[in-house]
Amino acid sequence: MNDVDHLMDVMKDAFDPYWREAWTRKQVEDSLQLPSTYYLLCDETGAKPVDATQTVGFVLARRIMDEEELLLIGVKTDYRNLGIGNRLLSRFMQEARLHGSKKVFLEMRDRNPAETLYRRADFQPIGRRRNYYRTSSGQLVDAITFARPL
Repeated sequence: MNDVDHLMDVMKDAFDPYWREAWTRKQVEDSLQLPSTYYLLCDETGAKPVDATQTVGFVLARRIMDEEELLLIGVKTDYRNLGIGNRLLSRFMQEARLHGSKKVFLEMRDRNPAETLYRRADFQPIGRRRNYYRTSSGQLVDAITFARPL
């Protein structure tokens, strides 16, 4: 297995198909072809895994000039509520600072439980896209854009 296999393993477990938030392997691989897109894997401590088979979470992001966009963050369901998402998000922001980024953006569906994580990390809502996402049942859900200076 390679890193993308481990990332996809987490994604399959972490994202409820109802919300249609998970990316396909092709979407991930295509995005990683761009030099601005990268990923971070984490083990149960939130650190980079010594062995990728220990992966329980990931970040997929892209860097454009002095800004970062958090595209996806996922933690396996058995490892939630242990602070792993918080440590992974902190690690992502630290990496962004090291690369000279000044601001981080993300977009999420309205009522996503991860909003608590983002607000605790000082992300603030800056915009809303009405009826942007569609659930597997066809329900339309707003997207909320958040930003945070580094």
